Amino acid sequence: MRITRASAATALLLAALTACGPTADTGTDDAGSATPSAPEASLAGTGEAAEEPSAATKSTAALPNMVGKGLQSAQDEAQAVGFYLLTSHDALGRGRNQILDRGWKVCSQTPEPGTHATDTEVDFGTVKLEESCPEGGDQSEPEEAGSTMPDFTGKSVKVARQALDSSTSITVDDVSGQGRMVLVESNWQVCSTDPAAGAKLDGQPVTIGAVKFGESC
Repeated sequence: MRITRASAATALLLAALTACGPTADTGTDDAGSATPSAPEASLAGTGEAAEEPSAATKSTAALPNMVGKGLQSAQDEAQAVGFYLLTSHDALGRGRNQILDRGWKVCSQTPEPGTHATDTEVDFGTVKLEESCPEGGDQSEPEEAGSTMPDFTGKSVKVARQALDSSTSITVDDVSGQGRMVLVESNWQVCSTDPAAGAKLDGQPVTIGAVKFGESC
């Protein structure tokens, strides 16, 4: 068959247009074989940490007013409505442990009654059943002594010892004149210290004069 000059030109033009036109994004490699394009990273595969649940999604419950109740009853009631992070402390600031919960009563609670997240820690300020709750709120324990002797008067020997540096040599004397041994230090109150309150502490031994709570210095 005879190919005319016009038909040859047309064929060349079509070939050129085909070579220059857009091609499918097949992701061909250098060898010319088609490779699939990489998929876009999904949100689950980004490695980003999941967001914390908002306060609105947390479980909440109504915390009752426990003041005046026995510590054991207060703890049972708090757990019954969903609060399980429970703690307690000596409201008189003597550092005593609530070993037998039925022997203590609630003077204060944190947080106050109301609706709270159930993973909130509930702390009860307590005294023994035969004791009165402190007026004006819980009595605080002394802060760490640092380089100056605090005024421990009226505080328990236990919290005074805890406030002093753990390397301090401490002697506790019964100043009632009865010569008793100070065994349970949370039952004894500080009457005096040597060095006195306000003196510089630089590692010297400390002597504490004490009597039992309920006694006069």
